Amino acid sequence: MAQRCDICGKGPAVGNSISHAHNLTRRRWLPNLVSLRALVAGRAQRVRVCTRCLKAGKVTKVI
Repeated sequence: MAQRCDICGKGPAVGNSISHAHNLTRRRWLPNLVSLRALVAGRAQRVRVCTRCLKAGKVTKVI
């Protein structure tokens, strides 16, 4: 499953892990995603959103 926010589209960032000997290995930073039920177009739907969108109030949770 894609590590992508359904609201803002934030996905994994890529870069290097750097050791003390300055050896480079590729790594990924994954977004902090939460799976929840939210109102989408007036209906309850399960979405995966990043916690930044959740905190900013861009999503209305369904209880």
